[in-house]
Amino acid sequence: MKYLNLIRYKNLFLIALMQVIIVFLFLKIQNIEVALADWQFALLVVATVCIAAGGYIINDINDQETDAKNKKNGNIVGKTISEAAAYNLYVGFTFTGVASGFYLSRLIYRPNFVLVFILCAALLYIYATSLKQILIVKNIIVALMLSISILIVGLFEIFPATADDNRMKMTLVMSVLFDFATIAFIINFIREIVKDIEDVEGDSIQGIKTLPIAIGIEKTKKIVFGLSFVPLVCIIYYVYNYLFQLTYATGFIFLFLLGPLIYFTINLWTAQSKKEYSHLSTILKLIIFFGILAIGCIGINMVYLK
Repeated sequence: MKYLNLIRYKNLFLIALMQVIIVFLFLKIQNIEVALADWQFALLVVATVCIAAGGYIINDINDQETDAKNKKNGNIVGKTISEAAAYNLYVGFTFTGVASGFYLSRLIYRPNFVLVFILCAALLYIYATSLKQILIVKNIIVALMLSISILIVGLFEIFPATADDNRMKMTLVMSVLFDFATIAFIINFIREIVKDIEDVEGDSIQGIKTLPIAIGIEKTKKIVFGLSFVPLVCIIYYVYNYLFQLTYATGFIFLFLLGPLIYFTINLWTAQSKKEYSHLSTILKLIIFFGILAIGCIGINMVYLK
C-alpha cells in the first residue's frame, strides 16, 4: 500500500477511468472515428498515468517537511519509502510514460506529439521543485494536468483520424472535449485553493506562498465562494443549450453535479476548521468523479435512451 499511496493510485484510477469513458462511452458509442486500436489506446492510458505518477512522486520527494505537518499519517518519502527508492520510481515512471508516448506518436505518424509528454513531465518536475513557490501558479498547473488528460485523448484519437470529409464532425467533437476539460479545470482549480486553506499551517512552515497565506483565509474563502458560481453557471448554461433534450443525462448532472456544487458553496461560507475544509475538498473530488461518469451518461443517453 505504501507504494500505491505514493503514486496516488486513486487519482490515477480516476484519470484512467476518465479516458476510458471518453473513448468507449462517448466517442465509440457514437461511431466517431478514432485513430488508435484498443491496445494502442491502452498504451496511451499507461503513458498518461505514468507521467502523472512520476509527478506525484517528485512532488512528495520535495514536500517531505510539509507532508509531515499537513498529512494525518505523515509523509511517505523518508519515512516508509527511502528518498533514493522514490527517485528511482520517479525516473522509472517518467521514462515509461515518455517512451510510451514516443512509440504512440510514431504509430500515428505524428512524432512531434511526444512533446506533450515531455513538456508535461518537465512541467511537473519544475512545479515540484520551484513553481509551487509562486502564488496561484501551482494551483493552475495542478488543475491543468487533469484537463490535459482529457485533451490528450482528442489529440491522439481524433486529430489523426480527421480528414476533409469528416472535419466538421471532428471539430465539433474536439470542441465538446475542450468544454469538458474547461469545466474540469475550473472545479479542480477551486479544489486546489481549498486544499491550500486546509494545509495553510504546513505550507507556512515550508515558506510556500499560497493564496490564504498571502491574503488571509477569510479573503481567500470569499474568492473561492465567488469562483464556485462559475462552474454552476457554466454547467447550467451547457445543459440548457445542448443537453436539455437528454432527460437521463440532465437528471444525472442536476443530481450529482449541480446538487453537490450548491452544497459546497453553502458550506464553504461557514467552514472554519481543517476538518471542514478537508470535507469540502472531498466533495469537489466527488464532483470531479461524477463529472467523469456524466460524460459516459451523455454518450449513452444520446444513443440508447433518447
